[in-house]
Amino acid sequence: MMFLKQLFIRIHGFRTTRVYMVVFIVFILLHSPASLQAQDTITQQPLAPNAETAGSEVHSAHKATIYSLVLPGLGQAYNKKYWKIPIIYAGFGALAYSFKINYDETKKFTEAYRYVTNNDSFPIDNEYITRYPDPNDLLQGRAFYRRRVELTVIFSAAWYILNVLDAAVDAHFFDYDISDNLSLRLDPVFLMPTGKPDRFANGIRLSLTL
Repeated sequence: MMFLKQLFIRIHGFRTTRVYMVVFIVFILLHSPASLQAQDTITQQPLAPNAETAGSEVHSAHKATIYSLVLPGLGQAYNKKYWKIPIIYAGFGALAYSFKINYDETKKFTEAYRYVTNNDSFPIDNEYITRYPDPNDLLQGRAFYRRRVELTVIFSAAWYILNVLDAAVDAHFFDYDISDNLSLRLDPVFLMPTGKPDRFANGIRLSLTL
C-alpha cells in the first residue's frame, strides 16, 4: 500500500507539473502578441521633425503656375530664374508692337475703302486713297492686315501659355538634385541567351552613375 501511495503521489505530481507547464505556455502565447505589438508601436513612433526640415519651405509648382497666370514673369521670379523675365517681356513687347502696326494698317485700308466707295471729296490724310484707287485692292489690303492682327493675338496667347508652362516645369524640377559624381562606364559581359551553360555570347554593359 505504501508503494502504491507513493506512486500515486508521483503520478499526480507529474500531472500537476504538466498542467502548470501547459498553463504557463498558454499564458506566454497569449501575451506575446500584445508585447510584440507594443514594441512595434514604440518602434514606429514618428520622429521629431528636424529643425532644418521644418524651417525650409517646400517649393510649390502650384504657386509658380498661379503667379505666372496673374503676372507673366512672376513665376520665373519665384523659381529664381530671373534671366527669363526680360525674354518674356521682350516677346510681349514685340507682339504688342506687331499688333499696333497691323491694326493701324487695317484701319487705314478700311478708311480708304469707305472713302473711295462713298465718293467722298473732303480732304483726308490717307495716302492709300491715291495709291490704291481700286476698291478691291483696298479690300485685299484690309484682309491681309486683319489676318496678321488675328495671328498676333493668337501668338500672344500662345506666348502667355508658354510662360505659364515654363514656370510650372521649372518649379517641378526646382528641388531635383543630381549628384556631381556623374560617371559612365562600359564593361564587357558574357551572356547566355539560349539558357545553356555551354553557349555564351559576348556583350557590353553600360553603367551610368548619378
